Amino acid sequence: MAKVKLPPNVTVPGLFAFGDSIIDAGMNNNIKTVIKCNHPPYGQDFMGGIPTGRFSNGRVPTDFLAEELSIKQYVPAYLDPKLSPEDLLTGVTFASGAAGFDPLTSKLASVISLSQQLEYFKESIEKMKQLVGIEKTNFILTNSVYLVVAGSDDISNTYFDSPFRRLHYDIDSYTDLMLDSASSFVQ
Repeated sequence: MAKVKLPPNVTVPGLFAFGDSIIDAGMNNNIKTVIKCNHPPYGQDFMGGIPTGRFSNGRVPTDFLAEELSIKQYVPAYLDPKLSPEDLLTGVTFASGAAGFDPLTSKLASVISLSQQLEYFKESIEKMKQLVGIEKTNFILTNSVYLVVAGSDDISNTYFDSPFRRLHYDIDSYTDLMLDSASSFVQ
């Protein structure tokens, strides 16, 4: 039973996700980083037990949300080599495990920063325009759901596990830095 009830005659054409490992569907698979999970036991409960790069033994929250909104069963990673142009029209995830609102977080882990994720999104918009035209692309972008999940790596890895930010910030000022970065990203 669907838990999300949309108003009559309303559909959500796509889901676009940005952030960290909670919603990463394999963006880190083809980049130079040790932060990967495209190997067992990851994926043991995902479509035939194949590790996809999701930081899970099965689906991640974006997959559940996309299915709940009747978009598709799972949201692929933008950098997935098997990604079809049509996949863009219903949404992809740009999220990269170990990314954060603090630019240093992604840099320390050698993963795709939120600013680079946004650049990939802009690139995907151009690809959609080529595929279905400006009007249809604008409809998709206007009516889709956008999800941003990040921050835990900033706190656990960049602030508490490394000395770099604690030298200049207490926890309150560091969370202010994260909030400013998150606000800028959304804008």
